[in-house]
Amino acid sequence: MKLAKLRRKDVDRCAEIEKVLFAGDDPWSARAFLSELDSGAYYLGAYTPEDVLIGYAGLAVVGGRGEYEASVHTIGVDPAHQGKGIGTALLRALLARADEVRAPVFLEVRTDNDRAQELYRRHGFEQIGLRKRYYHPSGADAYTMMRPAVSKQEVG
Repeated sequence: MKLAKLRRKDVDRCAEIEKVLFAGDDPWSARAFLSELDSGAYYLGAYTPEDVLIGYAGLAVVGGRGEYEASVHTIGVDPAHQGKGIGTALLRALLARADEVRAPVFLEVRTDNDRAQELYRRHGFEQIGLRKRYYHPSGADAYTMMRPAVSKQEVG
């Protein structure tokens, strides 16, 4: 598996994976992924040796020097490839990008997604809030989680 910049030609595959992962909610469309890429957000794909997209992740960084904040917009891995460290590799790559500008990182995760919550906790995230009925149309709740910015010594 290799990580690389998410390619525009892979947005249809992203949307396919979304439909499987988030069937009870509002999965992102190919158009939504294109919009994210056009926004300048940092998006990565996880690819097999045969160059097939099996996972993706996106991070937005906002603010100015010394005041940056980052937000994980999405992480998804094809269910046939879950449990192989792909989600971990994608998350670590996003965090490395946030660490370059020493930004705290925020995200939302379903309250019933224990596996994802544990991944985030292992990488320094803590639950800081609850968003009732955050996901639509299911009405599922989400935890807001945050990982503090790394210090200059931790980056360097």
